[in-house]
Amino acid sequence: MTRTLCLSFLALLLLSLCCPAGAEPRRTTSSQRRAARAPAAAAAKVRLAGNYAREPHEGRVEVLHNNTWGTVCDDEVDIKLANVVCRELGFRSGVTWAHSAKYGEGAGPIWMDNVRCDGSEMSLKDCKHNGWGVNDCKHSEDLGVVCNPERRLDQTASIGHTPAAARPNGSPAPQWQGLVATRTHPGYAYNGNGHQQEIPRFQRHHQGHSKVQIEEVRLRPILMATKKKSLITEGAVEVKHAGRWRQVCDLGWSLNSSRVVCGMLGFPEATQHNLKTYKKIWDTKVADPSTRLSIMSKKKGFWVEKVHCLGTENSLSECLAQLSIPRSPSPCKNGRHAVVKCVPGPQFARISSGRPQAPYPAVPVRLKAGPRLGEGRVEVLRDGKWGTIVDHMWERPAASVVCRELGFGSAKDALHGAFMGQGTGPIHMNSVQCMGSERSILDCYFQEVQPWTFKHSQDASVRCNVPKTGMENTARLVGGRVPSEGRVEVLMEVGGRKRWGSVCSENWGINEAMVLCRQLGLGFAASAHQETWYWPGELNAADVILSGSHCVGTELSIQQCRRNNHVHCPRGGGTNAAGVSCSDTAPDLVLDAQLVQETAYLEDRPLHLLTCANEENCLSSSAARMNWPYGHRRLLRFSSRIMNMGRSDFRPKASRESWTWHQCHRHYHSIEVFTHYDLLTLNGTRVAEGHKASFCLEDTYCPDGLQKRFSCYNMGDQGISVGCWDTYRHDIDCQWVDVTDVRPGDYIFQVEINPSMDMAESDFMNNVMRCRCKYDGHRAYMYGCHAGDAYSAEIEDLFEHQRQITNNFV
Repeated sequence: MTRTLCLSFLALLLLSLCCPAGAEPRRTTSSQRRAARAPAAAAAKVRLAGNYAREPHEGRVEVLHNNTWGTVCDDEVDIKLANVVCRELGFRSGVTWAHSAKYGEGAGPIWMDNVRCDGSEMSLKDCKHNGWGVNDCKHSEDLGVVCNPERRLDQTASIGHTPAAARPNGSPAPQWQGLVATRTHPGYAYNGNGHQQEIPRFQRHHQGHSKVQIEEVRLRPILMATKKKSLITEGAVEVKHAGRWRQVCDLGWSLNSSRVVCGMLGFPEATQHNLKTYKKIWDTKVADPSTRLSIMSKKKGFWVEKVHCLGTENSLSECLAQLSIPRSPSPCKNGRHAVVKCVPGPQFARISSGRPQAPYPAVPVRLKAGPRLGEGRVEVLRDGKWGTIVDHMWERPAASVVCRELGFGSAKDALHGAFMGQGTGPIHMNSVQCMGSERSILDCYFQEVQPWTFKHSQDASVRCNVPKTGMENTARLVGGRVPSEGRVEVLMEVGGRKRWGSVCSENWGINEAMVLCRQLGLGFAASAHQETWYWPGELNAADVILSGSHCVGTELSIQQCRRNNHVHCPRGGGTNAAGVSCSDTAPDLVLDAQLVQETAYLEDRPLHLLTCANEENCLSSSAARMNWPYGHRRLLRFSSRIMNMGRSDFRPKASRESWTWHQCHRHYHSIEVFTHYDLLTLNGTRVAEGHKASFCLEDTYCPDGLQKRFSCYNMGDQGISVGCWDTYRHDIDCQWVDVTDVRPGDYIFQVEINPSMDMAESDFMNNVMRCRCKYDGHRAYMYGCHAGDAYSAEIEDLFEHQRQITNNFV
């Protein structure tokens, strides 16, 4: 009896410990057992959703409140909110956010509005907001985020699915072309809340992988056909690690990795090579024990193994790789060296063939004012108008999309703060964020820019990887005090053999000098010299072997410019050979189109007030046949404001000692023709013209923080400082076009600064300003004034045949 009571008491005690008061024993369902095994999924309070195919680390943000899923409004959102959401989901950080229902409109309540996070919160629910369900939004304002695809180190499971990093034997990423070229839909699975959940397209790497610091990469040509080419686009991959060149094992190698290598070498794309051909060569060499390859391939220090890239990295150092596999008796077992075949951009595709250079890619993005090939301020074409990009959140993935779109490789640098000079016109894009797989920068996420919200001091720029063409070895500068100046000598084929020689200085101008400096990687041409007696040349290169050079300015080398078939140089070489001075920076003059449009008017001016202007040829030729000083001339007057938007001061070419004194106006002219003023018919025929000598090139105005440095007073130094402008008022002599002989009608008014290109600039394309002008015989109307390169070719063509286009003001 006592033993029975004791056993009953123990049973009751155990029951009370296992089941608290008021609790009833219940049956554990299969779903509850699954939840017990995956507590992270059961505790999910935030998720990413979408109405169409997307990556697993991006989507519309939805939160769970009162057992109901709802969306978040995009008002007052910043990157801190994206970071909180992404970390809560198990990702390392946020990349950007997407507004205006980028991932489709959600359903149900809008739970959160005006969400403000400080970035330290553990959950989105910890951030401040208006209150649950308190909002003034519609589902067209649903918020989305893009997370960094890498998982947090302390996370092994994500909400709704298990990442490949947590799986044993995770499979490698699929081929890159499917991702980029087609953006195909991934597979679908369903999670517990009934919404479709995409299976991750990028399977993560094997455990035990790490990143290897790779310093350089190169292709070693193997096929005889590729060895003969000057542009190496195909060969075995070799990487430099810790000062030593290694081979890369092809086990696990894919086109993703090939694309990264090609990007580093200056090529936009990769394609599949001939596997059978390379396998045959490998097997033959390895089978012969006397070959170097047979000996070295057995050494672990010869290899980098298991390289795995997603295809969006800027460098192989960002990919996962191993120097050697632990406990592996032989390196790269059953593998060979990885082979890559790159596709050059269209502007480089014809270099090896010797055919003329291909035209520049016709794409809606361009680089302006860059000192070297593949560098410049990024400008995009939207609605027929070129504009810049704000540098907020401007990083290398977006810069690489621009570079590849232009036919270059991946980006070396994403530059901020108008590093390549300030642009003009509209600012099209802000907070640009790219995955790196987009075909165009316009396919990336970005925010629209409202007028006047940003300044051009925040313009984004890039430096791209460009192919090594070897052209820099076919020209040189000799005799200069520094490497960036000297007499020009070129390597060309003469009489069936290549030899060095000098360049004739006749017709040698700033365009030719620009091409030469860019060919040598020395930046802009500061000046083109037609006498080089102060720079001695090499004795074996004294003969002139290149004459009649005429460059457009876009050529990759001086040898690609038009030239005489037979050398003809009356000036001779030697002390009269061509020379250049190169510089990393240059000025950039831009005319304020708005001021021209606002200040234009007609004046009938008596001849007796135009004596000095007539002496300086500021009137049309019919003025000479008039009965001076009786009568008058009809003048189209206007003000002009010329800004230096470049990165160095604009200075006259002539030194002060050679300036010309004009007695009538009693001033010096530092530049005889500084601007051209033309009135053209709609088919381009000039009907009236004027010109302006630079009698006073000075800093009329400088913004706050900049000091005026040039003034014409008392024969002072002339020039325009960086960021400052020089204003020519409408009421000074020669600031007009003489339209006395012009009939009423529709015309194009054109102003061109530095028309002879005597002074170097980083960009000559924006030196022309054009307006439509209607003259009815009594009044003149200016409209549609814009810089010459502000619009697409199609819109510019319409400008000449339609009455008006929207203004593009500085």
